[in-house]
Amino acid sequence: MFSAVRRIAGKQQSNGLWQRTMATATGQYAGQKNSRGNYEVTLIPGDGIGPEISKSVERIFAAAKVPIEWESVDVTPVLRDGKTVIPDEALESILRTKIALKGPLATPIGKGHVSLNLTLRRTFNLYANVRPCKSVPGFKTHYDNVDTVLIRENTEGEYSGIEHEVVGGVMQSIKLITKPASERVARFAFAHAVATGRNHVTAVHKANIMKLSDGLFLQACQEVAKEFPSVQFDEVLLDRACLQIVQDPAQYASTVMVMPNLYGDILSDMCAGLIGGLGLTPSGNIGRDASIFESVHGTGPDIAGQDKANPTALLLSSCMMLRHMNLNAFADSIENAALATIAEGKSITADLGGKASNTQFTDRIISKL
Repeated sequence: MFSAVRRIAGKQQSNGLWQRTMATATGQYAGQKNSRGNYEVTLIPGDGIGPEISKSVERIFAAAKVPIEWESVDVTPVLRDGKTVIPDEALESILRTKIALKGPLATPIGKGHVSLNLTLRRTFNLYANVRPCKSVPGFKTHYDNVDTVLIRENTEGEYSGIEHEVVGGVMQSIKLITKPASERVARFAFAHAVATGRNHVTAVHKANIMKLSDGLFLQACQEVAKEFPSVQFDEVLLDRACLQIVQDPAQYASTVMVMPNLYGDILSDMCAGLIGGLGLTPSGNIGRDASIFESVHGTGPDIAGQDKANPTALLLSSCMMLRHMNLNAFADSIENAALATIAEGKSITADLGGKASNTQFTDRIISKL
């Protein structure tokens, strides 16, 4: 069913803040305009504050006259043959549109169904997670010089879901690293560096301890590096990378960092903290059969339904999505309006230090389009 393989060709032409964050190595958008001249995009509103921030994006897109028609789907899991699965309607929508925007989804801790985020990644083979971290102009944090892109292998590692009970009170979780998956994400990272003019790739690993698994990942990166002689390549231990990037993020400025799954999850969230948090951080998952762009923060159940949620992360992710679709002018317009609103500081939400509601923040962005 999920057999289509696509390759990205070409480079981003946008001048926006995150103009160079959407990788152009593989997974080229294959959607087509419908009879009304619009592109169909699957929308997964998500849980908690998800529907509110999704509605903000819809309002802003409508105001910007983006040629998109949303197809909203529910991914609430259903039970089939004793297994928890995503409804067929949602899967078929993403397979047909080739692209989706996803709000935050709740994941039970220690019990319940498997993470829907993981399920989507596996189903559509979303092997590369692209997380840009760049200081937001006008939004002051302790760091002013953050500018890196983290590319995370998205299908293996500790998140492979291979766990079992050895004996009572003893659990075992298997970390899966394969050469094909490691080479694939490494090649993606190098091609991204070339396409975006960064020309520097750093592999993050713990091959000094996990000599076989991380050793294989590092070896794959080293071999792929030979295919890109114009790109500077180096490698760094995960703990050292964490120390260095919080001491001086400039050390990794204009760098593409590539790493296995768990390390990417941790390091990308840490880097998000350098620029103001997950509420300001976009994210894209590039795959063989489709690409899904998402907000990676939580569902915010404590403020859900109160018109307090900050839609910035999902909105910036939607701009990444637009550039992936080669709708660069619309992405620039929306992104510039959002960043100008944040820099202005008059109509920003509480998490950014303001007092505005979600509606007021959204209205202000629309007024700047």
